[in-house]
Amino acid sequence: MLSTPRPVIIGHRGAPGYRPEHTRSSFELAFALGADAVEPDILATRDGVLVVRHENEISGTTNVADLPRYADRRTTKEIDGRPHTGWFTEDFTWAELGELRARERLPGIRSTSASFDDTLGLLRLEDVLELVDTAAADSGRNLGIVVEVKHATYFDSLGLPLDELLADTLGAAGWAARGDRLVVESFEAGMLDRFARRGVDASRVFLLDAAGAPFDEVAARGSAAPTYDDHLTDDGLAALGARVDGISVDRSRLLPTDAAGVALCTTDLVDRAHRAGLSAYCWTLRPENRFLPVNFRHGTHPASFGNYESEWRLLAATGLDGVFVDHPDLAVAALMER
Repeated sequence: MLSTPRPVIIGHRGAPGYRPEHTRSSFELAFALGADAVEPDILATRDGVLVVRHENEISGTTNVADLPRYADRRTTKEIDGRPHTGWFTEDFTWAELGELRARERLPGIRSTSASFDDTLGLLRLEDVLELVDTAAADSGRNLGIVVEVKHATYFDSLGLPLDELLADTLGAAGWAARGDRLVVESFEAGMLDRFARRGVDASRVFLLDAAGAPFDEVAARGSAAPTYDDHLTDDGLAALGARVDGISVDRSRLLPTDAAGVALCTTDLVDRAHRAGLSAYCWTLRPENRFLPVNFRHGTHPASFGNYESEWRLLAATGLDGVFVDHPDLAVAALMER
């Protein structure tokens, strides 16, 4: 992946602190604000096109619920063991999704971004790859992309193998041999194993949540599935070092809080990951009080910015290789020096 004098700054779904996530405006703004890379989440359409959305249930980030012609597609499905009700990417063709408009996912927190609701269209992965190439050429910078594969086991069950669709899309776009600029990440290490056999030159990063277990392992082994905690022991990290290039964790894995929400001291996870030969990333750095530990907040309004610089610098001091952020410009300013 990219090398910088500070942690690599990755625009999490673009620059969603300012524009609705996963839109062209959001991704372009992320690079304009200094991001080294951007991170789109990918899911499949009914006709096998990779669309970029946070989840395959899209009523929270598009205007689909307001369109009478799609009212009959509202349904309930079980995704990764949990029921979800709404409208799903796999029930639409790309031509249909291309008619939708994006909306801010957190309008109560990000009213400025919400002011762009219904003005920006949806994108395919191939659109984002082209956008990254254009931004790199225009800026003269070596810009990258971190592709997060969502719900791989679920889409496999539908006959839409995301590892295959991703490899095909990257190859068609000329991105199959850009290992210095391309990262593929997933909460399912099994998907990353399959993707490795597709012959694409990319770093592979395993995502680990704050709790729980990877769904592909739960589906295969039930209650005997190893948890995320198991993967983060020294033995677990050593095993991951033989399978993937890096890990990316919820930031609470690095800066835990007590029962009152007060941040404690940082952990040694990054050092242990590095000893196992793994790069280490964390997500997601956000400046608003709602997302900060209690002792880093200013005031009580959830949308107000707190003392985010201190929290972010504390996290960066663990030796992180990269961070996912919603406001790339704030991260560039705060993390210019470790």
